[in-house]
Amino acid sequence: MTDLDIAKTIELKHIRDIAEKLGLNEGEIEMYGHNKAKLPLSIIDNDKASKSNLILVTAISPTPAGEGKTTMSIGLSEGLNQIGKQTTVVLREPSLGPVFGIKGGATGGGYSQVLPMEDINLHFTGDFSAIEKAHNLLSAIVDNNIQSKTNSLGIDSRTVTWKRVMDMNDRALRNIVVGLGGPTSGVPRETGFDITAASEIMAILCLSNDLADLKTRLGNIFIGYTFKKEPIYCRDLKVEGAMAALLKDAVKPNLVQTIEGNPAIIHGGPFANIAQGTNSVLATKMGMTLSEYTVTEAGFGADLGAEKFLDIKCQSAGLRPKAVVVTTTIRALKYHGGADLKSLTKENVAALKKGIPNLEKHLENIRQFNLVPIISINRFVSDSDEEIETIIQFAKENDIRVSLAEVWAKGGKGSVDLAKQVVEVVESGASNFKALYDWKSPVEDKIKTITSKIYGASQVEYSSKAKKNLKTISDLGLNHLPICVAKTQKSLSDDPKLIGRPENFTIRIREIEIAAGAGFLIPITGDMMRMPGLPAHPASEKINIDNNGVISGLF
Repeated sequence: MTDLDIAKTIELKHIRDIAEKLGLNEGEIEMYGHNKAKLPLSIIDNDKASKSNLILVTAISPTPAGEGKTTMSIGLSEGLNQIGKQTTVVLREPSLGPVFGIKGGATGGGYSQVLPMEDINLHFTGDFSAIEKAHNLLSAIVDNNIQSKTNSLGIDSRTVTWKRVMDMNDRALRNIVVGLGGPTSGVPRETGFDITAASEIMAILCLSNDLADLKTRLGNIFIGYTFKKEPIYCRDLKVEGAMAALLKDAVKPNLVQTIEGNPAIIHGGPFANIAQGTNSVLATKMGMTLSEYTVTEAGFGADLGAEKFLDIKCQSAGLRPKAVVVTTTIRALKYHGGADLKSLTKENVAALKKGIPNLEKHLENIRQFNLVPIISINRFVSDSDEEIETIIQFAKENDIRVSLAEVWAKGGKGSVDLAKQVVEVVESGASNFKALYDWKSPVEDKIKTITSKIYGASQVEYSSKAKKNLKTISDLGLNHLPICVAKTQKSLSDDPKLIGRPENFTIRIREIEIAAGAGFLIPITGDMMRMPGLPAHPASEKINIDNNGVISGLF
């Protein structure tokens, strides 16, 4: 059966019953029908949250074969609940871009899913729409101010970096010209669209501590310069209040359920390659307030999502994870070892051994944060006993915990061993989180630290535009901000073709975007685009709905 077929066999519990598992009554939640609810921010208790055990799930560098990080996160939370540890999984919301593009949905798989999967993968509770509208309101206000003869701040349109966003893969919108059509249609200028997940508003929502912090961060968005070379921020346009009003419900985390009827909180933050790639601080703290254990994920590998989770989100919110699960598959490691995609279901120990250095690097990355990693082998039916033993032996030789997890096929029962190992690591107190770099360090030093220690690069190369960006950052007094690198997820380098564990490579910084509201800087590497395109045969071709409203083809 497909993931959707499996999901349809499950009789969903009423969301009030899920809330009761968290100690909440019906009056304390805001229901969106029978199966979804918003959680008011007043529930968050920082003192209670500080006593919860936060577990991070990440993965090796992704491949076309898939790794199953979200599936593993959900399965682990089920397993922890099965061994008597009251646990909530906290995940990111899916973007419509991948849903209709190539990746598909992001609600887990098999018997480790969050439900209702159709709603979550499509419009859900409207959070992305609200973020999109708030972002584009600012875009409209900027162009309106440039056009105005009576209320102009004197914005130099050539310096405006603020684009528009939409939650869809559409390469035709990457670079556009607005304001055509004569004097009444605005001032012509070059701009473009990013995907909504890459919006600074998304990052602001994900990193804010409350509504007041949200408004402050919105006000701090850098727009560009006036003709007098004065910086312009969102607050100068007096629009941050209206933007926050559009986000009044979107800022509240969403409560849903797992297949086994356990609580799941989903809120914000996909795409760790072009954004921060983590769910919201508010969602994580909500889970930690209400649970003994909180399992969360960070997008893509430990070089992207995990690094950003640890260096940006944890530093910003004062979070300290107690253990890190590094998800891997034998198929993916064989791909990193040079095996052809079509041959990954065939036993190939030689290719597996050649691919293990990729796993090894991600484990090293986690250890650099003084955290204890646990290898979780996401098992597939094609995995041979010898291949499994090869990874187990690698783990033993390097004194790393390893668990064979069957969460897709068995749900929580397939992760009981992993859950027990996670608890052992937590109770041992072996993890003592420390950040990779000091935010106060010079920008170039912070970038070098990430690229050399996390990616393994030998040097960093800056374009002339990136060098100008560095001067702008300095002039604006933003050198103290952390770094959120935009980089291909397919490689530890900025070249997607360099799989495995590449060495002696150069990271090329094309430009550096300023996200002063979110509170970080975005070095864009290689050929990364913040508006993806669709494949020749997008997933949308297989999605349909019948006259009874039953959706098919969603995966």
